[in-house]
Amino acid sequence: MRSFIFPGQGSQYIGMGKELSENFIEAKEVFQEIDDSLNQKLFKLMTQGEESDLNLTENTQPALMAVSVAVARVIRKQSGLNISDMCNFVAGHSLGEYSALTVAGALDIAVTSKLLKLRGQAMQRAVPVGVGAMAAILGLDMADVQEISRGATETSGADYSCQVANDNSVGQIVVSGHKEAVAVAMILATEKGARKTVKLPVSAPFHCSLMAPAAQEMEQALADTDIRPPYVPVVTNITAHPTLDPSDIRRLLVEQITGTVRWRDSVLTMRDKGVTEMVELGAGRVLSGLSRRIDKEIACESIEKPEQIEAFISKL
Repeated sequence: MRSFIFPGQGSQYIGMGKELSENFIEAKEVFQEIDDSLNQKLFKLMTQGEESDLNLTENTQPALMAVSVAVARVIRKQSGLNISDMCNFVAGHSLGEYSALTVAGALDIAVTSKLLKLRGQAMQRAVPVGVGAMAAILGLDMADVQEISRGATETSGADYSCQVANDNSVGQIVVSGHKEAVAVAMILATEKGARKTVKLPVSAPFHCSLMAPAAQEMEQALADTDIRPPYVPVVTNITAHPTLDPSDIRRLLVEQITGTVRWRDSVLTMRDKGVTEMVELGAGRVLSGLSRRIDKEIACESIEKPEQIEAFISKL
């Protein structure tokens, strides 16, 4: 069994999607559709723009989705196969869940691009720059980091909070919250025996309670969004379990804004349901690397370049 997985923020780079557009008309059409829906030259920014502009979360989110969906569109058109013929599950990391839902037919591309643009803007609006922070804790398990987060919140005082944002893989967990509480968490993690702590270069503290205003904005936007049952089950960030129910999808996309991305549990769920192969569609290879660390028995590959697409299609 196979799952398609879709990357989140951090996988972006200037030039992504260029080769796809040059080699496949299907990809070029996806990028044009997203530009039109946003009334923005996003593809030009992705391929020729400044890194600082691409890294603005309101641009990063639809841009990464664009590349993922373009890869999926090319594979589908070139192979002549439907998504349900090629995979048994889809899953994405944070914004990648929107890519997964789009590829699985639950959302239209134009709708997703607008939702992700809004999502990025809402997340940035939720917390003034400099108030929040995120940090990766390496070498500790989930129970330890949850305890550290609680300790950092208590130590920092009633006005500050820290919580687990991403459970990425064994020994790689990200915390998020007020910068003061995150700084305390990094100290506590080091004292607890963490191999390393790394403050992340992000513009806002994602996946924590500080994102509540963004969750409210997305709840309003998603309430008016047509979400169809996906062609294959989507393993969601919040539950780490598959669903085909549009009402569940709508609710969980809202909860995802302030909740923990349970990527490790998502991979284990898919493995336990029989998945032996995970194929990352889109920019970079972050998720395939994480998934390989979670379970070395799972075959992982990343598909972004034309030659990778052609090699994958030849195996179908």
